[in-house]
Amino acid sequence: MVRIVLDTNVLVSALIAVESTPGKAMDKAEREALMLASPSTLSEAYEVLVRPKFSRFLPLTTRIELFNRYREGVQIVSIVFPIRACRDPHDDKFLEVAINGKADILVTGDQDLLALDPFQGVRILTPQQYLVPLAHNSP
Repeated sequence: MVRIVLDTNVLVSALIAVESTPGKAMDKAEREALMLASPSTLSEAYEVLVRPKFSRFLPLTTRIELFNRYREGVQIVSIVFPIRACRDPHDDKFLEVAINGKADILVTGDQDLLALDPFQGVRILTPQQYLVPLAHNSP
């Protein structure tokens, strides 16, 4: 089974707009992959999802329910090997989950992470790229 990490921007977009490209990517990951996260990535996702600016899309209770469903479906990865590789140090936590969790793919819309593709054997793809069969995504 493919092991995958979704970064916060993909996760939040997917939960708020199910029919969006990130939403379709998350749906594919839920059906076909083992999703990985860490306490740090879960904490960031929760903090972003509860921001008032997202109330225009979904009520807070719905956003929390969707987050809880996501949290229950991921495997929590312990970070044994810290990573310091990204131009934006705040994004290193996703690389840490990917490497420590032996992920195959990290899905992101973040250019700082995408610029590292591939990273130590982990493909770093946009949601759109993830939706295309991997044979078309060779580096």
